[in-house]
Amino acid sequence: MAEIPSSCYAVCLLISIVINVLLLTHQYRGWNQLSWSQTAAAEAEAVASISCSDHGRAYLDGVIFDGKPVCECNTCYQGPDCSEFISDCPADADDGDPLFLEPFWMQHPASSALLVAGWHRMSYTFNDQTFISQLINAAVFALSSENSSSPTRVVASAPYYPLYKSQIDYFETSHFHFDGDTSLFKNNSEGSNVIEFVTSPNNPDGHLRKAILQGPSVRSVYDHAYYWPYFTALPAPTDEDFMIFTISKLTGHAGSRFGWAIIKDEDVYERMVTYMDRAEIGISRDAQLRALKLLKVMLKDDGREIFDFGYKRMRDRWKRLNQIISLSKRFSLQEISPQYCNFLNKIRDPSPAYAWLKCEREEDTDCTAVLRAANIIGLEASVFNADSHYVRLSLLRSQDDFELLLYRLNELVTKEHGADHQSM
Repeated sequence: MAEIPSSCYAVCLLISIVINVLLLTHQYRGWNQLSWSQTAAAEAEAVASISCSDHGRAYLDGVIFDGKPVCECNTCYQGPDCSEFISDCPADADDGDPLFLEPFWMQHPASSALLVAGWHRMSYTFNDQTFISQLINAAVFALSSENSSSPTRVVASAPYYPLYKSQIDYFETSHFHFDGDTSLFKNNSEGSNVIEFVTSPNNPDGHLRKAILQGPSVRSVYDHAYYWPYFTALPAPTDEDFMIFTISKLTGHAGSRFGWAIIKDEDVYERMVTYMDRAEIGISRDAQLRALKLLKVMLKDDGREIFDFGYKRMRDRWKRLNQIISLSKRFSLQEISPQYCNFLNKIRDPSPAYAWLKCEREEDTDCTAVLRAANIIGLEASVFNADSHYVRLSLLRSQDDFELLLYRLNELVTKEHGADHQSM
């Protein structure tokens, strides 16, 4: 075979480069010729680029001033760019707003972004018959007996998630009603139709739980809103007959109001679908599309990136909080031991979603009021059917909220030590 001159290699290389440049130029021109999506993307980018001093965000659907979205500031910050701190602002640790994951999504703007056409799924009907929505009352409806002479009793172990009682009380019918603490029926559930809600890990104290009541007339609903590696060790895959989940504490997108259930009994499933059909006609397709996009990001590398991110963040918050409270004799926190996690394949430190703080002094009969006097807002124990010496403090909120909570608690503990020295 004749040898190819070196000058031919140069020509061939030049031709290859020219072809690649032409292809890239064609691709770029194709992107540049996008119509409606290009305008929508530019609008989203413009809002995302508005500076709010890392203490707030501007949103496409937010407040408009002079034709432009303005910053919506975090708690305790104000001003056009949210740079002004309000010094006497209380530390708000009341609700479970899961903003601790916001920095993760800020690091993944492209893969988690969503662009929806104006004609996206405008119909009432869903071809796949999906109904994903308010699961607590739907579960009660599906499991309650219509043929019994007495209504189904719904119970949960205190301290329990307050929405069980408030939602069931609101929608109470002749078929079911909320009947309080599980312990009251532990030895008296024979012959009664009972639904036991089991929150695991529990809200507010973060402990893993199992059903207490047993028997052919007892049905258990496992609420696994927090059964993720951010908040607890996962000792084993969960495999109960009726389990409900939510994206709120999985991705942090509580505003999407997206949840789902795993139900082994087909008849119960059909009754639940009937409830969804009659009560709500399901959840919006827009919310389902957003959830799908977020879950695709999470599933990369089996979810380890976001779970590692969230776990380390929550673990560090718990450690810092413990460092402060451990110096106090007036306050204490729930005890959660390190435990082996099947998902992380290691023993992990505690990282609960909430601090279940106790006022140890007997005279501090209203722990919520004690903290309120120190400019700290917590959720009172009474809503959990628990002793008022306790209060729930959320560790899920923004970093601004968490830092202010630590600052206020540190002030409170420091004053405690000052008072002890004066009394000596």
